[in-house]
Amino acid sequence: MSSVSSATTASTSSITTADLSAALTAVRASVPLVHCITNYVTVNDCANALLACGGSPIMSDEPADVADITTICGGLVLNIGTLNARSIEGMHAAGARAAQLGHPIVLDPVGAGASTLRTQTACELVDTLPITVVRGNMSEVKALAGSAAATRGVDVNPDDAVTPDNLAASAAFARDLAAKLDCVVAITGAIDIVASASRAVAITNGVPMMGKITGAGCMLSCLVGAYVTANKHDAFTATVAAIAGEGLAGQIAQARMGELDGNGSFRTYLLDALYAMDAAALSQGARIEEL
Repeated sequence: MSSVSSATTASTSSITTADLSAALTAVRASVPLVHCITNYVTVNDCANALLACGGSPIMSDEPADVADITTICGGLVLNIGTLNARSIEGMHAAGARAAQLGHPIVLDPVGAGASTLRTQTACELVDTLPITVVRGNMSEVKALAGSAAATRGVDVNPDDAVTPDNLAASAAFARDLAAKLDCVVAITGAIDIVASASRAVAITNGVPMMGKITGAGCMLSCLVGAYVTANKHDAFTATVAAIAGEGLAGQIAQARMGELDGNGSFRTYLLDALYAMDAAALSQGARIEEL
């Protein structure tokens, strides 16, 4: 059973614009301190994304350090993107301490299905920790559930991509897995799905350019960590707000790009849009459909 409001206990009423506004306002007001054990390719962007959304980051994967760090934080994000023996030990130690304290735990199973180590590590974390949210692409989440197609590194296999044609089946899969794991399951891509055991929503914010920078998904998992830490009473709505918010920020960033701007500029504009986003912009720009 999850240590915070889980997929099976979240409200089943429709998400309103007021809910989205409240979720972002709570992040800005509480400045949640989030412990991130994330991959070294994107760690700087993850820290900046947390700062931009109103949170505060601490990054540490040293096993001798992580229990103390988790103790002073409010939430924990575990990202398996660049695994090694030390970081795996650190994830388990930090996760055990977070569980003792009732802190929300977000798992990003980066590249699950691409190697035995990644898949086993993700499954062990799910089996031993009270995960609050699993956030990954469909291939990664299917690998975690034991039903993946061949995974293309850390990118979704085209055969697994969520499309309008398979949206209903994808949502059913996500709900079933959320029930099995007793957590919120967030499957992100061109169409995002957030599911609990009893409900699911589709989110269609975002732009393809987000796939042209390294770390958009890693940043998103950290944003989810901030939102669920600040909104422990409703992890489902918090996750929806975080995902819609980053997607909307991507749209704003792309609209700002000039003729000579490329993915480097887009990365900067994305952070700027996260920093500047307010509750009104999120509630008006989020594209969410109950499934």
